Amino acid sequence: MPLPVAVAVTLQLLLAATFLIVPIAAWITGGSAQRAAEAEIVRQGRPPAILAQHGIRFKEQAWEFALALGIAGCLTALALLNLAANGTGRILSWIIEPVVLLGVGFVTAGQVFATRYTEAAFRKSGDHTVRNIDVRAVIAAANTGFPSWLRPLVLARFPLATLGSLLVIILLATPAAGAYFR
Repeated sequence: MPLPVAVAVTLQLLLAATFLIVPIAAWITGGSAQRAAEAEIVRQGRPPAILAQHGIRFKEQAWEFALALGIAGCLTALALLNLAANGTGRILSWIIEPVVLLGVGFVTAGQVFATRYTEAAFRKSGDHTVRNIDVRAVIAAANTGFPSWLRPLVLARFPLATLGSLLVIILLATPAAGAYFR
């Protein structure tokens, strides 16, 4: 197997692994993170329901969990097809990886820059009670409910989804990959 294909398959499998591990960890520990964030909101003198009213939650919903597992399965299937020198996997990778780059890149950016996005949204809010919330303290409190290794894994998923997807597209277009898929 040529090196470009091996690297592309590895990138697809690494990204798939993050879409398996992160949602499972968030599913299991999201309730603790939510309670910690709500306790911080109460400490700041506001009702805990204010988070839900503004779409801030740390607990994974069932559809989000299923979507993440579906993405993991899709990326794994692509990687296995590419590993087996199946041309369909290469073509599907060229179709699906740009979607991953844009869609998943956008979603993971929201997770990586959650504090900044939430601060900006709260500053622009017409609700005076949220403008002065210490968002950093709320996010920090929520993070105590998650395993310590989860944040670094979320941070790793962002470049895998963006730069990694772009690299997969490029690597599978190399002449060495072309010869492998014949």
